Amino acid sequence: MNAFTFPISQRAATMKSSVIYDILKMTERPEVISFAGGLPTPEGFPVEQLHKAFDTIFQTQAKTALQYGSSEGYRPLREWIVRDFKARGVDIQVENVLIVSGSQQALDLIGKLFLDEGSKVLFESPSYLGAIQSLNQFSPCYDTIPTDEKGLIPEALTSDLTKDARFAYVLPNFQNPTGRTLCLARRIALVKRAAELNLPLVEDDPYGELRFEGEALPSLFALSQQYGGTVIRMGSFSKILSPGLRIGFITAPVHIIDKLVQLKQATDLQTSTINQMAVYETVKDGFLDVHLPKVRELYHRQCHYMLEALEEHFAGMEVSWTRPTGGMFIWMTFHQPDMDTTQLLYRAIEEQHVAYVPGEPFFPSKPEKNHLRLSFVTVPEDKIRAGVAQLARLFR
Repeated sequence: MNAFTFPISQRAATMKSSVIYDILKMTERPEVISFAGGLPTPEGFPVEQLHKAFDTIFQTQAKTALQYGSSEGYRPLREWIVRDFKARGVDIQVENVLIVSGSQQALDLIGKLFLDEGSKVLFESPSYLGAIQSLNQFSPCYDTIPTDEKGLIPEALTSDLTKDARFAYVLPNFQNPTGRTLCLARRIALVKRAAELNLPLVEDDPYGELRFEGEALPSLFALSQQYGGTVIRMGSFSKILSPGLRIGFITAPVHIIDKLVQLKQATDLQTSTINQMAVYETVKDGFLDVHLPKVRELYHRQCHYMLEALEEHFAGMEVSWTRPTGGMFIWMTFHQPDMDTTQLLYRAIEEQHVAYVPGEPFFPSKPEKNHLRLSFVTVPEDKIRAGVAQLARLFR
């Protein structure tokens, strides 16, 4: 593509394409086994139910579905979210809910609400690449919250670290990229500490419904009702129904929702009416209670296959990996200080016909090159086992 011959904004000039999507372009060849994409498996898409939902809408509410809607979102869907929260013991009202065009728009709106150029924002390290990419457009100053093998360390939130920080972005459930889950004690400590320091928490939870081992833990948003503080929670139907619908939501105090609505009106006016209605029509009568156990079991099997293959083929090597109890990702750490998974990616694809995401871009500052992320949900068992074996040959 030719370079621009006319001025463009500094923001646009500094934006870069997603590393993951660049990798996906390289893995379109059929012989390449890709563990790179963070995509939900199409086997989990409720095609029949969504087809029925759209048919019902066109038969009974077509004119409403094809018209503009409110910026806040389709009220029956917002009311369903309120009921779902209340069933989990979280007391919210419909005014606390904003429907957005996927969690990625939620990140964009939150960035617009809180960040100016040079604003300080706190991240786990490593953290979700999409959040880093979204917030980069506002030219913030990143500082990182120390983590260990159990995730974010709440005691690391000192007054010095949080001074002037606009918010802290955290993923407590099956974190992308590590797959780690924050335990209950750390969740409580994090919410209490953030409340003491008047630090808003942005809780991103696209994977919470994908737990396949252990008991569900209360969200940071739920805990804030007990321990105080401000938590802005992002949720999504992308991983539990379909990412193509682009339906996510934000729950937050009313004064924050009101301001986010104003920003959304300036962005896209509203989220797709018909898609919101289709989601509501699909979930309103308890469909997720039947659907999600099947998706969880599928992901559990896929994770088991990959963990088993890693144990077999990486035995004796100086490497460790996480053992997630839900979600979509396994994080590998090589203990040789000179290991560079970014440099090795091209060889992995060309020589071994297997792809992963290097760990380097998941670090908002001070990148580390001796990690990689594997996604286990879209690859069948035979290819998981073959791909891990091919990957091990490269690293040996």
